[in-house]
Amino acid sequence: MTPDKWVRIWNERSRNPLVLSRVTEAEAAGKVRDREVDATLLRLPVDRTGLHAIPLYTETTVVLAPKDHVVTAADTVTAGDLADDVVLHPLDDTLDWEHPPGRPAIERPATTADAVELVAAGIGLLVVPQSLARLHHRKDLTYRPLTDAPQSRVALSWLEGETTEPMELFIGIVRGRTVNSTRGHQQKQHTEPANHSRKDPAGRKPARANSSGKGRRTKPGKPRNGNHPRRRRRS
Repeated sequence: MTPDKWVRIWNERSRNPLVLSRVTEAEAAGKVRDREVDATLLRLPVDRTGLHAIPLYTETTVVLAPKDHVVTAADTVTAGDLADDVVLHPLDDTLDWEHPPGRPAIERPATTADAVELVAAGIGLLVVPQSLARLHHRKDLTYRPLTDAPQSRVALSWLEGETTEPMELFIGIVRGRTVNSTRGHQQKQHTEPANHSRKDPAGRKPARANSSGKGRRTKPGKPRNGNHPRRRRRS
């Protein structure tokens, strides 16, 4: 995620302030429902009752390990490579595991942050989305992609029925729309497209343009440009 980039673009396109707040996985949906925030980033699957959610991307899953651990010798790792290791499974785990890899720890850590501390202490390994491995970065730890693990999908979520104009603007920024495409989207909502085949209120059809771009020719005998037609001389 690149929230700093979103704030910069928002400030270029709107005069209203945009404030970022860090929340936990468990708090995210509730913050929106309680109207403490206007929108949030969620990890799917999650209870989406009363919420809109636009999936943004799917994250790579990685195994977090001490830098001198044997798994760091490979570029990628499989669940089978972790069979003999203790793999920590925190209570706030964001991955939808059916059968977590490795050997379970005696006790599950309360949070991912607690599990990272245990990895640093040599107690076990930890499987997390790549962004969480970066968030909890330590000099003594590293990570490798885990190729056969569940993946985490990230979505932008907000309350149903509250897709306001500022919300539309933010959705466009998050989805990478340019300023022109964003304006075009907003204009399309409020402006009815022109229909040249319609009649005017008086029931008359508009003049058609010919190939030269000029209007339809005036019929003989009709006034043109406010001048009266000349009478023909009798022979």
